[in-house]
Amino acid sequence: MTRLVVVGSINMDLVTLAQRFPGPGETLLGERFLSVHGGKGGNQAVAAARLGAEVHMVGAVGDDDFAQPLWDALAAEGVDITHVARIKDCGSGTASITVADGENQIIVVPGANARVTPAHVANANSLIAGADAVLVQMEIPLETVEATLRIAHQEHVPVILNPAPAQRLPETWLKLARYITPNQHELAILLGADPAEDFRSLMRRAPCPVVLTRGAEGAWYREEGEPQHQSGFRVEAVDSTGAGDTFNAALAVFLHEGLPIAVRKACAAAALSVTRLGARGGMPHQADIDVLLTR
Repeated sequence: MTRLVVVGSINMDLVTLAQRFPGPGETLLGERFLSVHGGKGGNQAVAAARLGAEVHMVGAVGDDDFAQPLWDALAAEGVDITHVARIKDCGSGTASITVADGENQIIVVPGANARVTPAHVANANSLIAGADAVLVQMEIPLETVEATLRIAHQEHVPVILNPAPAQRLPETWLKLARYITPNQHELAILLGADPAEDFRSLMRRAPCPVVLTRGAEGAWYREEGEPQHQSGFRVEAVDSTGAGDTFNAALAVFLHEGLPIAVRKACAAAALSVTRLGARGGMPHQADIDVLLTR
């Protein structure tokens, strides 16, 4: 069984469904509203657990009405929450999401996620040392991202950095990552490059191996030599929220099978995730991926 440590955000997603996105200053009537558990870190932890991994979460919730449901939801999926802190006098992270035509627009309020510190990561050092891989995203403070990269590198554990929301990072940080998993826009921001530059050129310039997501087109990956392509899987998209998180989780879970196989299974997992509503609603199990891959 793959053992993963996920360091990242935990949010309550407040989702509105509409026929289209409103324009500036426009008010629309929505079709449906629901609240679902999310956050890039929490999503990746749940997706990995559903794929059969032993998952340990490092993160934080607040002391508001969302905290206990968020805590319970992770535990119900089999995620170890020993290192999920409960921050007093602080709200939990929230994400306001509008879904229309299979796409989404998101505004995130960090809340307790902004209080995940390097000390939280240091307290999980022994877990990281015994892990097969570490996943970290950028909805938590950058100093905590750096601490995660450095501790994992020090313990010789591969760390996958999902650089979203993207910011430019020092090259020395990127060199600590075993893989970074941006889309083209995020990769350009990371490198301080022109987003219009060919993504394969950007991948060659990165100081570490890159697995670049391309939506329905699939993914490109490069360790050495020229970037390689893995096609996407054709499905009927309902909600793309959480597809990237599912991709990252699957990549980490199957990394021991080799990068080409891991990327293929990650593309399959991400495709399945968009066929149902909600960031976690379509996250597949191993058997679901096996069925899709044999079609």
